[in-house]
Amino acid sequence: MIDYETFARIKHLHDVKGLRAAQIARELGLNERTVQRRIEAKQFLPRKSVQRPSLLDPFKNTAVKMVESYPYSASQIHQRLKEEGFVGGYTAVKKFVRKVRPKREKAYLTLAFAPGECAQVDWGSYGSIRVGETMRRLSFFVMVLCYSRQMYVEFTVSQTMEHFLFCHQNAFAAFGGVPARIMVDNLKSAVLSHPTGEAPVYNRRYLDFAYHHGFTVSACGVAKGNEKGRVENGVGYVKKNFLAGAELPDFAAINPAAKIWLDTVANVRIHGETRKKPVEMLACERPHLGPLPLHLYDIANVACVRASSQFRVALDSNRYSVPARFAGQPLTMKAYPDRLCFYYEEKLIARHSRAYERNRDFEDPDHPKELITQRKKARDQNLFQRFLTLSHCSVDYYRELDKRHLNSGHHVRKIVALAEIHGDDAVASAIADAMKLHAVGSDYIANILESRARKLPEAGALHLTRRSDLLELTVEAPDLSIYESKAMTEMP
Repeated sequence: MIDYETFARIKHLHDVKGLRAAQIARELGLNERTVQRRIEAKQFLPRKSVQRPSLLDPFKNTAVKMVESYPYSASQIHQRLKEEGFVGGYTAVKKFVRKVRPKREKAYLTLAFAPGECAQVDWGSYGSIRVGETMRRLSFFVMVLCYSRQMYVEFTVSQTMEHFLFCHQNAFAAFGGVPARIMVDNLKSAVLSHPTGEAPVYNRRYLDFAYHHGFTVSACGVAKGNEKGRVENGVGYVKKNFLAGAELPDFAAINPAAKIWLDTVANVRIHGETRKKPVEMLACERPHLGPLPLHLYDIANVACVRASSQFRVALDSNRYSVPARFAGQPLTMKAYPDRLCFYYEEKLIARHSRAYERNRDFEDPDHPKELITQRKKARDQNLFQRFLTLSHCSVDYYRELDKRHLNSGHHVRKIVALAEIHGDDAVASAIADAMKLHAVGSDYIANILESRARKLPEAGALHLTRRSDLLELTVEAPDLSIYESKAMTEMP
C-alpha cells in the first residue's frame, strides 16, 4: 500500500526530476506498474479497507474490560475468552489487546544544572567523506554546556583516544573555561565497563586528563541515554540542521564550515527550552567555569614500534620515514591528531604531519642522506683500492696529489677510469713516467696515454716537380766573421 509521502515522492521524481516509471521504481524499490498507476493518478486516493466480521467481535467488550481492570497478558485474556466460548486463535487476541492497551510512557525528571556545573559529550557518525583519494568514515564530537546549551562541534575521521582528548581541549578553549563535571555515555574512551547495578570502571587515561583539567567524570546508566539528553539532542541537531542536504566535497572544508555554522546558527538561535540564545547565557555561565590549565595535557597515544629495513614506520596503512641509521631499531611513537613524533632513547629523531589518506609514503629528504653518504664512501674506498693495485708507484703518486692540495678523490676516479679504457699496464707505465717528470694529476696521465696511443704517419716518397731548373740550388758559404768579432769583444 502506498502512503501519501511515497505518492508525493513519486510525483516529485516524475514531474520535477523528469524520471520515468522504471527509474522511479528502482529508486524507491517499488513495482513499476504500481509507480505507473500513481503517476497517472491526479490525486492521492487511499485504499479503502473492508471490515470483515471476526470471531472476536462478540468478546471484544470483555477483553477491553479486562485490559482496563488489570494488566493481564494477552495469553491470560485468550484463556478467559475460551472459557466464555471463544473459538478463535491466540494471534487475533494478541493483536486486539496490543491495539486497545494504553501505551506505558516512562516518566523522566527534568534535570536542572547550575552555571558551570556540567557538560555532556558524545560522538556522532554521518556516512563517509573524501580525504585526498581515500574515503573515510565521518565522525563528529559534540560537547554541550548543560546550563547555557552552548555547543561545540568538531569533525574527525577517527574516534581514538587522542582525538577524543584533543576535541575536549578545543571545546574548553572555545568555551573559555572547564566545567566542574562531564557526563559521558559508556564509550570505551571514557568507560571501560559498567555492569548493571555496579560502579563504572573508568579509563585511567581519561581520569588523568580530567584530573589535569580539574573536572570529574560521571557515566550515564546502561541504556539510559536520556540522562544526557542535551548532547543527544545536540547530535541530532547537527545531523538535521548542518549535515542534512550539505555537499561535503572534502574533509578539509568541513570544520571551517562547522565553525561558521556554530557562530551564525547553532549558538545564536532561540533555544526551544531556555527561550534564550546560548551565546547570551554563556556570558553568565563563563565566570563559573574553571580556569584553563597553564600547560596543555600531552594527549598523544604512545606506542612502541620498530622501523623497517627501509627505515619506515607504518600507521593506518601509511608509512613514515625515520633517519636511515635507525632501520630495524625499536622506537617510541607518539601519535597526535595532527602530527607524529618518533623517539629513540627519549631523543626526538623524526617528526611528520599525520595523514588520513591511505597507502601513502612520506619521506623526509634528510633521512636517507646518511645512507647515501655511506654508500658513496664505500664506492670511494673501492676506487682507492683499485688505484693502489694499478702500479707500485700508486702510493707515492697519491701522496704527491695530497701534497699539492689537489682533489685526490677526483684524480683517482679519473685515473681508474683511464685504466678501464687503456688497460692497467698502460696506466701503470704512464704513472711511472709521470713520477719521473714530476707531472702530478690525472690530466698528465691522460696526455701520456694519448701521446703513446697516437700513431705517427709513415714517411712517404719524395715527389719532385717537373721543372728541372728548380733542382739547381746554390748554397752560399756561411759568414763566420760575426762569431769571431763577438769572441774578441768578450775577451778580457
